[in-house]
Amino acid sequence: MAKYRIAWLPGDGIGIEVLEAAKIVLDKLNLNAEYIHGDIGWEFWCKEGDAFPLRTINLLKKSDASMFGAITSKPVKAAEAELAPGLKGKGLIYRSPIVRMRQLFDLYICLRPIKAYAGNPLNYKEKIDIVVFRENTEDLYSGVEFNPVPRELAEVLTNLSKPFSAFSKLPLDQYAISTKINTKKGSERIIRAAFDFAKKFNRKKVTVVHKANVVRATDGLFLEIAKEVAKEYPEIQMDDANIDAMTMWLLKNPFNYDVLVAPNLYGDIISDLCAQMVGGLGFGCSGNIGEKLAVFEPTHGSAPKYSGQYKVNPIATILAAKMMLDWLGEKELGDRLEKATAEVIAEGKVRTYDMGGSSKTLEMAEAIANKL
Repeated sequence: MAKYRIAWLPGDGIGIEVLEAAKIVLDKLNLNAEYIHGDIGWEFWCKEGDAFPLRTINLLKKSDASMFGAITSKPVKAAEAELAPGLKGKGLIYRSPIVRMRQLFDLYICLRPIKAYAGNPLNYKEKIDIVVFRENTEDLYSGVEFNPVPRELAEVLTNLSKPFSAFSKLPLDQYAISTKINTKKGSERIIRAAFDFAKKFNRKKVTVVHKANVVRATDGLFLEIAKEVAKEYPEIQMDDANIDAMTMWLLKNPFNYDVLVAPNLYGDIISDLCAQMVGGLGFGCSGNIGEKLAVFEPTHGSAPKYSGQYKVNPIATILAAKMMLDWLGEKELGDRLEKATAEVIAEGKVRTYDMGGSSKTLEMAEAIANKL
């Protein structure tokens, strides 16, 4: 009987191909697991009006962990146009299934390791080693948005907020509102997770990324909670930086940073910038982690223009599989997988197009598997 039950969610486009690559290396490691396919993504939105069907939700409820590929998202009008004929006109709204998944299963930690592997021709600088903790369930990704704006909301905001009076005279269909919601609980637990990680792995500093000088209520809350949590970890240095300045300082001297923690939107932005410094999204892996479930994925999208060509770099997904092994407690297997990946990168014999080579997706996976 399999030890682990892994929900296998390829999704759309190249998500299917990179998960195929990850399966090659996991099979070579002989992980004692059952991999169960789950439906998710654009195809199921078009057919069923739901990109994250209930059957997939139920699968995740019964799984130890999940590997996720990538999904296609399109603007509202384009989404409506591609619905099956029987679903058109029913007011269905496309919403990202990965955002729904994070909120439904309370996968509040988005963990993104940023590591430069020796020999990677795309490294900005060698020996970069940063870990990003991104809050994963609230902030501007909370999904509370209005377009057009309900009259009741406009009236309440007019009474409560002086700055809103500049917009209150506009017709309700001439502006939109997206709410940024940061809670004390959500802020505290992601910040604590970052400090716990730093303590466990002997990291010296946690940098809090925010924009509290302008976004005073929500980011101010995040920063104040960080200062309180930091008092419990006197051995770890804490500093903070505005998101705009952070993008500059990271490029100027990435070695000044160790662990970064940020609200949802800023964490998304900063982790992509960091990923580019170690080779781009082909090297960007991510874990969506909660108390009972974790879903691991590459940070890139479905790249429809490359779909079916098997040319994209699968290393991000393979490193995501390494993260899954670590989370399952299979650290020895995870270390072996990372070591094999690092050896292939260092040798430079097998390189996908983004690395300046012509190797295909599965060729990279096979090269890594041969090192295991």
